[in-house]
Amino acid sequence: MTIDHSHPNVQLLDRIIVAAEAGDASDLFDIYADDAVIWHNTDDRTQTVERNAKVLEAMDRFVTDRRYTERRVTAFEGGAVQQHVLRGTNRSTGEEVALHACVVIAVNDEGRITRLDEYFDSAEAARFA
Repeated sequence: MTIDHSHPNVQLLDRIIVAAEAGDASDLFDIYADDAVIWHNTDDRTQTVERNAKVLEAMDRFVTDRRYTERRVTAFEGGAVQQHVLRGTNRSTGEEVALHACVVIAVNDEGRITRLDEYFDSAEAARFA
């Protein structure tokens, strides 16, 4: 499947990936709407963009060489869905780790994400810590 990187909703996901791989969350505040929420299936709670940015930046303490592979993205009016595998190396064990995930974004008329729902396996996520 070829990803249409010219689609504005896909470009938002591309920017999140760049931020996550670099461990630099500064762009997130331009990607998300001011009142956006991020939800994870593992705890059924929402978090703010500010909290999500802190988590993203803290990930570098635990996992190096972060990269997104096997991306499949489908954009649609008002959002997009992406499946991917986040890979990296656990700093403390040297183990290669992988997290299979799916995200669904809702995008407002201003072209900013209002909601991101992320689905992943908590057992895989635990290997990142």
